Amino acid sequence: MATLEAVQAKIAKLRARAAALEKRDSATAIGKILSMLEQHSLSIADIEASLGRRRGRRPGATALAEREASATKYADPKTGANWSGRGRAPAWIAKVKDRTRFLVTNTTTNSTATAQKTLRSEKKVKEPQPHIYQDPRTGATWSGRGRTPSWIAGARDRTKFLISAAETPAHSRKVAKAVHSSKTAAAKKAASRKAATKSRRSNKAAEQ
Repeated sequence: MATLEAVQAKIAKLRARAAALEKRDSATAIGKILSMLEQHSLSIADIEASLGRRRGRRPGATALAEREASATKYADPKTGANWSGRGRAPAWIAKVKDRTRFLVTNTTTNSTATAQKTLRSEKKVKEPQPHIYQDPRTGATWSGRGRTPSWIAGARDRTKFLISAAETPAHSRKVAKAVHSSKTAAAKKAASRKAATKSRRSNKAAEQ
């Protein structure tokens, strides 16, 4: 039967082994991270700056656009590698005295304007069309635009479905009047064409 001391010694041995494995895995991970940093010309300061921005409060569209524009300050036109200007300088710019030729064109103004325009577009809500007609039986309404509902589609005189002037805005009354006038004019024009066609047919039959 195992004693308490033997069990505790076994636990300590396992803990030491686990610590060694953890240290080995950490060293491997750190090696991979350092390799990636060197590959992308990044430094520890870049990582810390990125973590600091993530921990802060969520920026608005303007701040976000400015941050994106200022994230890359220098770029290598040959390889496309970039540098934020913070931390250890990468090899392609480290020995350059005049770094202005590596500066990235500042597009903060355009980016900010685009971000603000996008926000305004998202916040803009389409206003509903005012109701002009109403079915006195069911209470259903129609704005006079789009597909005509069945309860008014077959009506020749739609004025009886108009919402009262006290409840209808001036703009809605004007639209309703224009819609009704156009419908009436179209009906009269159709009736006139029909009568003219009928008259021509009668005259033609009389001549024969």
